[in-house]
Amino acid sequence: MLIIDTVRMNPFIVCSTRSTRNYASSVIDCLSKYLSFSKIAPQINGLDLLNTDRFADGEMEVSVSSSIRGRDVILFSSSARNEAGINVEEAKIELYHAVDALVRCQAARIIIFEPFISSSRSDRTTRRSSVGLWVHLKTLSSLGACHIVTFQLHSDKSKTMLDPAFYAMDDIPALNLLKKYLCDTYIKTIDKLENDVRNNWAFCSVDAGGEKLARNFANSFGAPLVVAHKQRDYSKPNSVESINILSADPVEGKSLWIVDDMIDTASSVEKLIRALSHLKPKEINIVSVHSLFSSPAVEKLEALSKEGLLNRLIVTDTVCCINYKQNIKGLEIVNSCELAAQIIKAIINNESMSNLLKPFNADEYLSTK
Repeated sequence: MLIIDTVRMNPFIVCSTRSTRNYASSVIDCLSKYLSFSKIAPQINGLDLLNTDRFADGEMEVSVSSSIRGRDVILFSSSARNEAGINVEEAKIELYHAVDALVRCQAARIIIFEPFISSSRSDRTTRRSSVGLWVHLKTLSSLGACHIVTFQLHSDKSKTMLDPAFYAMDDIPALNLLKKYLCDTYIKTIDKLENDVRNNWAFCSVDAGGEKLARNFANSFGAPLVVAHKQRDYSKPNSVESINILSADPVEGKSLWIVDDMIDTASSVEKLIRALSHLKPKEINIVSVHSLFSSPAVEKLEALSKEGLLNRLIVTDTVCCINYKQNIKGLEIVNSCELAAQIIKAIINNESMSNLLKPFNADEYLSTK
């Protein structure tokens, strides 16, 4: 879809690789709320702009179907589990080819929007190994991407790999989406926040490293904080040896909300939930931004739900997980497309994003509802 804004008058195109076409389509629908269009040219459909072909030997080529000379391009893509069922390696290569094709078509700016950057899992620079996130960002910038946007990078140390001299990057915290969802769905009034949530809820970290995320939630709602300290065996990936629970207040009878940025194999949360269940909380819930659900996560979460140990699991749609709703009882998916549309509006109009980055306060939010 070719879109020309009445103020800026520089046309921009929202397009997508095969992995995120439905997501990008939803974002385009949301854009009409935030931008007034003087012209929409239906003959140029951004979601059909890129064509991906394979040669007989398996090599890939991406072509651009229409002229985009001098236009800004917002390119959506995902290398995580996606709606098209494309694997990690193929999705990345398609993204790299797409950027190269757009550069050769003389796009003015190429803005990559990856709701979840899967290579952020590989961000440790102290080991004798490759660093997947650095490789990914370096490749995109070298090919010609000038701006990269994502939701909730895996850790703060990931940001040390960014080089603003070569490309801009916006890491938008998606925690506020989850907080607003809790307010809209389960709290609703300031009275319940003050008399129920602050007395009967508690937010729990998955580990000591995740204390910052859990404390962020606890501060937003004025509720107690519980910290889980887990011992890992770093010679084995995705392994947890033991967990210690640290809390200033009793956990018994409270609604616990485990906070994490992503759920991968669910090994950590499974062991944590089983450890917490011995403390007799009223219920245990999980709020997480990215639902990676690598095997055997679904089986573990399903088992916890059937045993009555897991009440709710709230995630965003940054990673496609709609097919798991029938397996995981209590799975709730929070839409991020409207937030993505707000981000695009700010970028296209060169506006400040400070309102998207400011801390969330449940009192203020509920008082404006």
